[in-house]
Amino acid sequence: MASGWVELFNGQDLTGWRARGSGSTWHVVGAVRLDPEDPRAFVSEPGTGVLVNSERGRTVDLYTELLHGDCELHLEYCVAERSNSGVYLMGQYEIQILDSWGEEPPLRYGTNGGIYARHRHPVTGRDYGGHPPRVNASRRPGEWQTLDVVFRAPRFDGQGYKVRDAQFVRVVLNGHLIHERVAVDLPTGGAWDPYDIPRGPLRLQGDHGPVAFRDIRMRLLGA
Repeated sequence: MASGWVELFNGQDLTGWRARGSGSTWHVVGAVRLDPEDPRAFVSEPGTGVLVNSERGRTVDLYTELLHGDCELHLEYCVAERSNSGVYLMGQYEIQILDSWGEEPPLRYGTNGGIYARHRHPVTGRDYGGHPPRVNASRRPGEWQTLDVVFRAPRFDGQGYKVRDAQFVRVVLNGHLIHERVAVDLPTGGAWDPYDIPRGPLRLQGDHGPVAFRDIRMRLLGA
């Protein structure tokens, strides 16, 4: 492995991770595949190497003990049919995970790989902001997908005031560039904290359907 990369998931157990709430069903298996009787669910095989929220996919979020700011992230994920999840950089800024196989343009911020919308507007009550992926690079449900991100944390002055927004410098999904230099002026919906913070954990969403992850690693970058 290239210098500076940290394995966030050891493939064996949940060392280095915490559940955001009680009743977690996250566990380690050897492989997952779509249930032939219900493709909206997984069938898992015993073993190690794959982190799965549950075969039916309804549980609390999982987050790292490691806190990060600027970073480079690599992970692989697999979703069941019509399943939904997300990867939150710093626990704050979500890249959407969704079964978007076959979705035609116009794409949405809720499409697989989209940068999710901000908190709901206090007056209209609607989501605002968000950035759809440039292309729909999604693979079929049940297939493994690869996500690579270069992320820059927000910057603050000596008094704690934000002086620069967080930015997704580069996001590549399954080998396709889907975002480049996208600033995020506020945390996205469902964020760890309603306000921008200097560091936070990597967070995996677990309550919107079956999702599995493997090869989760991060390289912390200098400020």
